[in-house]
Amino acid sequence: MNDSRKYFQPEVLKAIAPLELRARQVVDGFLSGMHRSRYRGLSVEFASHRQYAPGDDLRHIDWRVYGRVDKPFIKEHEVETNLRVHLVLDGSESMAYPEHPRAGGMTKWDYAATAAASLAHLLVSQQDAAGLTLFDEEVRREVPPSTRKASLHGLISAIAEHRPSRRTRAKVVLDQLAARTQRRGMVVLISDLLTDVDALLAGLRRLRFQRQELIVLHVMDQDELEFPFLDRTLFEGMEDPSIEVLTDPQSLRAGYLDALHAFLTRIQSACLNQRIDYSLFNTAMPLDRVLTTFLARRRRRAG
Repeated sequence: MNDSRKYFQPEVLKAIAPLELRARQVVDGFLSGMHRSRYRGLSVEFASHRQYAPGDDLRHIDWRVYGRVDKPFIKEHEVETNLRVHLVLDGSESMAYPEHPRAGGMTKWDYAATAAASLAHLLVSQQDAAGLTLFDEEVRREVPPSTRKASLHGLISAIAEHRPSRRTRAKVVLDQLAARTQRRGMVVLISDLLTDVDALLAGLRRLRFQRQELIVLHVMDQDELEFPFLDRTLFEGMEDPSIEVLTDPQSLRAGYLDALHAFLTRIQSACLNQRIDYSLFNTAMPLDRVLTTFLARRRRRAG
């Protein structure tokens, strides 16, 4: 059933409405907005001077400089522009965990999908362009970045129609996105990152090489973060059903948590080195609080 309203939660939209998702670096754009563009214009904020050329508007000559050097110079300014954001959403089988969420809880998929829908709504409301790349082992749905509300509804419908399945191959998707994306903008990866870490980091590096601004929202269930299991448990591979392990979880807990720490540390360190904004989202935390904290932190850093 396509119920797009499921991913527009009023408490989340209300909480993040006063905030913004702003670019920290220079972007390419096409309309006047709140983000600094690499294109020079003649409005907004002073950037530099250039020597007058025939045909330039005399109104933009800096007469104070002319008085000092006896040559006409034009004042150039940075134009502000729309941000183009690609929301890259993991729709693989592992995102369907847990099969039976706690009362009031969500699967990783529902949590990530609601975060993507909420950010898309925020972007369009601030006149920026939001697009969607929905993937598992390959791209399943694409919605090009747009500022139009009609496109926003198409984006949400694409999310609502999807059911998590198949394995995760993030690098393939990131490489395809890098090959198609020419303008500098922002890429937001929303995933549990349960994929080949070397390949994932290689895909992120390629996008950074293109000078895209990257955000990684790492969505994990509290079970994955704390491993709270006590009784003898059958563990099944969500993306590989042939894997089944019946064991005493207490005998595995210390080793699991060590491996988890190493996994998180490696990803966080790689993101820090590549100037990628990384945030860990625990699905046990209310999404309105998590997104508000994330956006407020970015605003403080930008300031």
